[in-house]
Amino acid sequence: MNNRRSFSAIVLQLALASALSLNPGNDALAADPQYLELFAPLPPVAPSLLEPDGQKLVALGQRLYFEKKLSLAGDLSCNSCHKLSGYGVDNEPTSPGHLGQRGDRNSPTVYNAFLHISQFWDGRAKDVEEQALGPILNPVEMAMPNEDEVVKRLAEDASYRRAFQEAFPQSDPAITYTNIGTAIGAFERTLVTPSRFDEFLRGNREALSVQEQRGLRQFVEVGCASCHGGVGLGGGMFQKLGLVHPFLTSDIGRAKVTSNSAEAYFFKVPSLRNIEKTGPYFHDGSVASLQEAIRLMGYHQLGKELSKEQISSIETFLRATTGALPDVVSPIEETR
Repeated sequence: MNNRRSFSAIVLQLALASALSLNPGNDALAADPQYLELFAPLPPVAPSLLEPDGQKLVALGQRLYFEKKLSLAGDLSCNSCHKLSGYGVDNEPTSPGHLGQRGDRNSPTVYNAFLHISQFWDGRAKDVEEQALGPILNPVEMAMPNEDEVVKRLAEDASYRRAFQEAFPQSDPAITYTNIGTAIGAFERTLVTPSRFDEFLRGNREALSVQEQRGLRQFVEVGCASCHGGVGLGGGMFQKLGLVHPFLTSDIGRAKVTSNSAEAYFFKVPSLRNIEKTGPYFHDGSVASLQEAIRLMGYHQLGKELSKEQISSIETFLRATTGALPDVVSPIEETR
């Protein structure tokens, strides 16, 4: 059912792209409300997280995000692979984990991730709260042996006992594995990166240059927005990698989670916000260049051989989605 809905959305958006392409002389992108309806500006941080109780939860989550005690060897934190000063990634194809082990997938950015339909490339976690708990027990990543050991480590620290009691006054005990994920997730829900593209969507038609607006128009006309639309320019659906022309990979993607052969090679469509900063690209980090990633997606997903001019124009637009990073200071000394 979800696949049918996704297909219908693609058909509708491709139809709009075709209609727009019939009027190539129209550079007034903002004049067509249907055009702008393909996207949405980033929302503000939820008011509940800005209230005193919410701020306690967020502050705890921020501390836990940088906490290396959550790894078996005490040398890794969430920030090790998802560096907040580096647009939420480490710019490596795959990230080094416990004892230098590496997984088989690229670490996606945490910025704006709470807006996605689900988490991880295969969507195995429903939200950022659930996702935050996965790497801690993953033997390749942070490698903690079990939930009890994670809780024990934090409970030995009096400052953590106080912080959890303040953030979870109705929970007894306050330090639980679920509450760890809840706190980290609350912090991640504050990680938004508003950009000039958001200003454009909110009505400031001078926020994007003429070249960037032309790139946006190209982005829609060639069909990129059929998957990379909405508030995240992606993150809202699953799609088969190699939809038109096969893409060689041994990773079967979502089918490994659902055991549904019809979902083989389906992955969550990544967000393109901040994309110039979050390479290398694709689920395996196999493509270093943004222009090459655009070219490959045009061919494998849309069946199109994009010209150098088209690729450059789309890249120009995508760079306009690079947003301002929130002022996040580590409450724990990071040495890695």
